[in-house]
Amino acid sequence: MTAQHASPAARFTGDARPYGGGDPYADYRTADFPFTQLTDLADRRLGAGVVAANDEFFAERENLLLPGRAVFDPELFGHKGKIMDGWETRRRRGSRAGHPWPAAEDHDWALIRLGVPGVVHGIVVDTAHFRGNHPRAVSVEGASVPGSPAPEELLSDEVAWTTLLPRTPVGGHAANGFAVPAGRRFTHLRLSQHPDGGIARLRVYGEVAPDPVWLEALGTFDVVALENGGRVEDASDRFYSPPANTIGPGRSHRMDHGWETRRRRDQGHDWIRYRLAGQAQIRALEIDTAYLKGNSAGWASVSVRDTEHGRAEGQGGGGGWREILPRTRLQPDTNHRFVLSAPVIGTHARVDVFPDGGISRLRLFGSLTEQGSATLAARHRELGG
Repeated sequence: MTAQHASPAARFTGDARPYGGGDPYADYRTADFPFTQLTDLADRRLGAGVVAANDEFFAERENLLLPGRAVFDPELFGHKGKIMDGWETRRRRGSRAGHPWPAAEDHDWALIRLGVPGVVHGIVVDTAHFRGNHPRAVSVEGASVPGSPAPEELLSDEVAWTTLLPRTPVGGHAANGFAVPAGRRFTHLRLSQHPDGGIARLRVYGEVAPDPVWLEALGTFDVVALENGGRVEDASDRFYSPPANTIGPGRSHRMDHGWETRRRRDQGHDWIRYRLAGQAQIRALEIDTAYLKGNSAGWASVSVRDTEHGRAEGQGGGGGWREILPRTRLQPDTNHRFVLSAPVIGTHARVDVFPDGGISRLRLFGSLTEQGSATLAARHRELGG
C-alpha cells in the first residue's frame, strides 16, 4: 500500500484509523503542494531551531525540525508513555469538575527561529503517526526581529506578530499543507496547536531574503548559496535527490546530501540552472563531489548569464550564456577549485554534468555589483526589512 494523495487544495480533518500493523505510512494522507519546491526556511541544516515551547511533556519540541520524515516504533514506550517522533504536549483539562473540557482559547505554542530570514509561501504541519492525539486546529504567526532575541524577548509585547495561518482544523496522520500569501520578510514563527496534542514535523517553504548590509560587509561570499539568497530555478533530473542540495550549507557528509541523477541511456547530459543572490562579479568557483565515489559526474562545465545587462539603459536585459569553466574532468569524492582568469558578471549560473551522475556542492565566490547591491537593498525595504 502507498500513502493516500489528494489534490493540493485538499484539507484533512479528523482522526486517522488506529495503527493496525505493517507500513505505518500506508494510510498516511498527503497531497502534492507546489510550494514544496521552494527552500525550507525552517531546515535545521540551515540553522533553524525551536527556541522555546510552553509544554513538551510527551515529546521534545526539537523533533519538529528534524530532517526526514517521522519514524514510528509501536513498541517504544518510556516512563511518560508512548515515545513519539514529534512535539507532543500533555492533555489540557478544564478548571472545574462541572466543566472538565479545555477553554476555547486554550492552546500550546512553540517559537521557531528560521534558519534564514525569508518570505513564507507555504507551510506543512505534518501530524504523521499522531492518529488520535493530534491537535484539533493549528495557527501560525510570523515576526521579523533583528539580532538573536531570547525567548522572553520574542514573547514580550514589543514584538509585532503577523498571522500567516489563522486557526485552522487539521487532520491526524496527514501532511496538512497551507499556501501563505507572500509579501513580508520574517525571522521567527510562533506555531500554536489548539487545544493540545502532537505535531511530527513543521516545514516552512519560501524565498530566502538575506540582509544586504551583512552581505555588503562580507564583501566576497558564495553568491549562489541558499543562505545568501541563491536558488535553483530548474534542473534536468531530480530522481535521487533535490538539486538544491548543491547550494546547501557546509560540505556534504553523505551521498544523499548532494545531487545525483538517474543513469542515462542516451547521448544527453544533465544540468542545473541557478539564480544568484543578485547581480554579482564572480572570481572563483568550487565543484565538490564529496561522498560520490562510483557515481560522481565524469565532467562538468559552468556558465553564467547576466539578465540585468543593459536593463539600466532601458535595453531589456537578457544576455546569453557565457562559459566560465570549460568541460573539465572531475574526480570522485573530491573538492575541485578554480580561479577565473578574469572576473565575470552574472545574475544566473548553470552547471552541466556529463554524461550523468552527481555533484555534492557548487560554490561561486564573488561580490555583488553596485547594481546588484541596490536591487537587493530595494527588495529588502519592500519586504519590510
